[in-house]
Amino acid sequence: MFFLVLALFLLGVFSGTAAHLPASLTLLCAAGVGLWLLLFAVRERHTRQRNR
Repeated sequence: MFFLVLALFLLGVFSGTAAHLPASLTLLCAAGVGLWLLLFAVRERHTRQRNR
């Protein structure tokens, strides 16, 4: 999952809107997306373990 976030981040930096934003803001947004994905994965894992 981390590789996916990194790949999307690099794609955005080199070819998308992120290229027009300051690097610090881009990194902050990338960290926010990564945190959201981590929380989603933890919540899904917890739900699946509870339903067994």
